[in-house]
Amino acid sequence: MSLKVDVFVDYVCPFCFLVEDAIEELKRDRDVEVRVRPFELRPDPVPTLRPEDEYLPRIWRSSVYPMAERLGVDITLPSVSPQPRTEKAFLVLQLAQERGMAEQYSEAMFKAFFQDDRDIGADAVIVDVATSVGLDRAEVEEALHSRQRRARHRADLDHAVGTLGVDAVPGIFVEGELVRGVPSAARLKKVADRLTEQRGRQEMKS
Repeated sequence: MSLKVDVFVDYVCPFCFLVEDAIEELKRDRDVEVRVRPFELRPDPVPTLRPEDEYLPRIWRSSVYPMAERLGVDITLPSVSPQPRTEKAFLVLQLAQERGMAEQYSEAMFKAFFQDDRDIGADAVIVDVATSVGLDRAEVEEALHSRQRRARHRADLDHAVGTLGVDAVPGIFVEGELVRGVPSAARLKKVADRLTEQRGRQEMKS
C-alpha cells in the first residue's frame, strides 16, 4: 500500500516551489501517493507582503536565492505588489484534484508567479494557468465563484491549523509525520523507508 504524503503549500511561498524537485524524486523512487494541500500564509484580512519593503528582499538574498542556486532552480522575487492572495487559486486546486491534475496545476501556478512574474490572484491569470495544463475553462470559471468550494477551502484551512498544527509551509506529512523545513529528496526517502519498515513490522505482528 502506498505511503500517503500530504504537502501543504502556499503559491506565494518560494520554498514550496523549491521543494518540488525533492517531492518528484520521492514519487519516482518510492511507492507514495502525494496530495497537494492548501495553506494560506496570510489569509484575508491579514495584509500580504510588498516586495519593495525591506523584509522580502532580505529573505530572498539570505535564504531563497542561495537555496535556488544550490538546487538549480530558476526563481525571481516577483514584482507584484502587494503579493496576491491565493484563496481563488486554491479553489481551482480543488477542481485540479478532482481531475487528477493537482501537481501539474500547482507547478504551473508556481512558475507563473516565480518565473513569469504574473499576478496569480487575478481571475484571468488563474484561468489561463489552469487551462494551460488542460483544465476546462468553464469548470475553472465556475470553481472561482463557487460558494461550496470556498466553504470547503476554509474548512481545509481550519483542519490544517487547528487539527494538524500547520504553521509554516512547506508542511510535508508522510503518513501523518511532519517533516519540517525544505527537506532534500534523500531525507524524504529516509523517512519513507523508516515508515515502510515500521508498517511491515506491524503487519507481521497482526
